Amino acid sequence: MNTMWSLSVFCLLVSATYATQVCFEGLGCFADGPPWGGTDQRPVSILPSHPDEIGTRFLLFTQRNRYYQEIMADETVEASNYSGMRTSRFILPGYLLEGDEDWPQRMCKDNYKQTAGKFHMIGHSLGAHAAGDVGSRIPGLARITGLDPSEPYFQGTSAAVSLDVTDANFVDVIHTDGLPFDPKLGLGMSQSVGHIDFYPNGGQLMPGCSTNRGDPSDLDAIWLGDKKFDACNHVRAYEYYIESLEKPQGFMGYPCPNKDSFADGKCFPCGHTECPLMGHRADRFTGTEDTSITKYFLTTGSKAPFRRYSYRVSVTLAGPILPNVGFMFVALVGKYGSTKEHQLHVGTLISGRTYELLLDAQLDVGDVTEVQFRWNNHIIDPLRPKFGAEKVVLQRGKDKEIRSFCGRANVAENEVQSVLLCEV
Repeated sequence: MNTMWSLSVFCLLVSATYATQVCFEGLGCFADGPPWGGTDQRPVSILPSHPDEIGTRFLLFTQRNRYYQEIMADETVEASNYSGMRTSRFILPGYLLEGDEDWPQRMCKDNYKQTAGKFHMIGHSLGAHAAGDVGSRIPGLARITGLDPSEPYFQGTSAAVSLDVTDANFVDVIHTDGLPFDPKLGLGMSQSVGHIDFYPNGGQLMPGCSTNRGDPSDLDAIWLGDKKFDACNHVRAYEYYIESLEKPQGFMGYPCPNKDSFADGKCFPCGHTECPLMGHRADRFTGTEDTSITKYFLTTGSKAPFRRYSYRVSVTLAGPILPNVGFMFVALVGKYGSTKEHQLHVGTLISGRTYELLLDAQLDVGDVTEVQFRWNNHIIDPLRPKFGAEKVVLQRGKDKEIRSFCGRANVAENEVQSVLLCEV
């Protein structure tokens, strides 16, 4: 099982040495010259530590285990519940948020005839590049998922050093902490390195997380856990992946050239083909033949559940001739419940004008059967004006489906108007 032990070789650059090469029994020899050291991206030449110093452990989870079994590259594999007939997923943790050290176990609670075509490696941070190193040594690896691969010492390097598309038959990457390391202390890569690269919320600053604080010179202390660091953005990648195991449809990615175009609604809805699902189901996407499109964008929530379901809502307003000032809100109702209210507009309310909103719903309501409209302005008006949604056009992001809803009566301030499907 030398395959498994190659994980520990890369896990990671901890102890410095003046030698130019180091060899480990059963693993081969490793040098510290270019592209591994002495380059602009990796100016310091450092050799990997001995596997015994790193202390890599292999914890096996199967459907037959209530808890994990610890195995090694020896007879313990034969005594375990390991089966080469099933797909094997290797989870390689990288930088860990304090108190969340058991995330690989949370994800897992889903003879040597195993072939590379049944291996799926899931690596976070430095672990993503470790997975890439394994893939470069084992041809035909089925899949590697890179969860915010680390930027320092890896971005812009030779493909031999970092995770890239040649390391597995399918490489998917989630970017969540992609601000420049110097000076913003972003720990994750921003460059596309996979067959599909997902950039939730633009891939740099995640909702619910603050901007990273610290000094780039603190990097080694951060990796070693000697210096306190808020890694909220960096760890969001594996939090999204874990949630995608249960609700994959809530993480649909939209092809887009950049985050600004996505934020402006220029990449909504999905194009001529289906859109990929970020996370566990990414490998079911069949549209990877177009290698010019590797960047996919999506929106998430600020806390769990992070998943979102996207719509474009266009509301044509009906009301008095004179304009008014106020707020408008909409909510969607379907078979599986209703969304919370989303603010459609704040400002002047003009009858006959159409107002548009890109709505990211927390709940998948199924087929929408009703749109609820409400307005207010908290201004005492003796004329008691009434406004309403004369027509609502709703487009669903995942499949471009369009539904039209027709309003039948305007409502007073803070009353809810039920806008139903138009009669054919």
